[in-house]
Amino acid sequence: MSVSVLAREFDVSEMTIRRDLAALEAGSHLQRTHGGAVLSERMILEFDYRERRERNRAAKRAIAAEARKLVQPGDRLILDTGTTTLELAALLNDAEELTVITPSLAVASELQHAPGVEVILLGGVVRRGSPDLTGPVTENCLELFAADWAFQGADGIGDDGTIYNTDLRLARVDKLMRRIAQKFCLLADHTKLGTTALARSGSVAEADIFITDNAAPAAALKRFSRFKAKIITVNAVSLS
Repeated sequence: MSVSVLAREFDVSEMTIRRDLAALEAGSHLQRTHGGAVLSERMILEFDYRERRERNRAAKRAIAAEARKLVQPGDRLILDTGTTTLELAALLNDAEELTVITPSLAVASELQHAPGVEVILLGGVVRRGSPDLTGPVTENCLELFAADWAFQGADGIGDDGTIYNTDLRLARVDKLMRRIAQKFCLLADHTKLGTTALARSGSVAEADIFITDNAAPAAALKRFSRFKAKIITVNAVSLS
């Protein structure tokens, strides 16, 4: 946006707009240009991630609440980079003697002040457009640990139970997470069922527990019932 357009839009002087833009730039909300301003990469990231988090959030919260019941004091958890696992992280602030291992900057931020939770943030390359760490460094860091549970989301789950991820690097990290965890809980709302994405990262057949919401297609759940996974459906209540 240009200074002149903003001045007309808000019916103030261009000097006032310049002062406001300077204050917004100081807070890293935008970047000033000659005669105007553009959104900073930080804000573009925040808007993109906020939109994804709000999508089907009632279902995600209900799924996370069910997953929270699995967590016991003293557990070592791996939480992936999905928005549903972020909802689970928000429910762990009152946990006791918990260790959370994650490549998600958002999860680490959510739990940084939780008194009973030790957060281990994995190293790696920050993925453009998301607050996630990935790549060979992330994979090497994961090799250092053993965990009780791996909690993971999915970008898609095919009709045959294949789990998909939109990013090949994240798919590799997810596979390793499952390998070092004793148990695997898959968290996915109904919109993920019957869809595919770029990379195959695993299968519902690997899960010990699969939690979804009650809008999940009955035919898909029936197909998945042949796997070992315990399938739990939850009611998604509207957010107030």
